Amino acid sequence: MSHSKGTVVLGVAASDAHAVANHLIAYSLRAAGYDVVNLGTCTPVSEFAAAVQERPETLAVIIGSLNGHVHEDLRDLREAAIECPVIVGGNLSVGSQKDASALDRLYALGVDHILSQPDQLPPLLARIAAERAIEAVPVAVAAS
Repeated sequence: MSHSKGTVVLGVAASDAHAVANHLIAYSLRAAGYDVVNLGTCTPVSEFAAAVQERPETLAVIIGSLNGHVHEDLRDLREAAIECPVIVGGNLSVGSQKDASALDRLYALGVDHILSQPDQLPPLLARIAAERAIEAVPVAVAAS
């Protein structure tokens, strides 16, 4: 019996119906030992938040978007108060000319990590898991 590296919630932003990359990422994460809750395409922020509430052990929320409208799709992210890191990747702006401020706007919306390539995801998840493990270690209190 294998041991899970943790639970991740995966989905595609609300206005986006691109499913292939989502399924490939879910497959690769499962093969790497993660439990994947795949919410699929056209997922509003409220569904990501509900999935995390149902699974407080969630390591991260991973949101993909290929249509370039992720800023509008994530406008309610801060209000959703998702209690784990939110990772976004894909085609994050419309058109071939990429605006450097697009990343800053995503961070301002409450995104914690922005990835430009899918192969950046496993090391990031490992780092998040390691940071969580350190936070979970109780601090010894010196006897008075």
